[in-house]
Amino acid sequence: MRIGEVTARTGIPQRMLRYYEEQGLLSSERADNGYREYDDDAVERAQRVRGLIQAGLSTRMVKVVLDLEADCRATQPPSCTRGLAEELASELRALDDRLACLAKSRDAVALYLGRSPHADLLTL
Repeated sequence: MRIGEVTARTGIPQRMLRYYEEQGLLSSERADNGYREYDDDAVERAQRVRGLIQAGLSTRMVKVVLDLEADCRATQPPSCTRGLAEELASELRALDDRLACLAKSRDAVALYLGRSPHADLLTL
């Protein structure tokens, strides 16, 4: 599929898809006419990349995480340096902190809506 279809299916602007490709997070083949051609897995991968970036990971760390996920699907145990493990542990703590903050904000919004005359919106 071409880049416009990936954009239509993901909502990710073409400019961002090109950036993901520059960063090695997404790949495409070039057709004879020079257009990018993406395989069917590109939609899911682009959405995964976007989600990780929105969660606060740098593009460098997104690449590491995606590679680690692929390693975890392999039959052999993953290996990494102590430095990378320390970096990942730091990212994990930061993600846990962001999740806690988001949960607290979500609870506050839900409580507010639940006490308002518009509590029926919570069931939508």
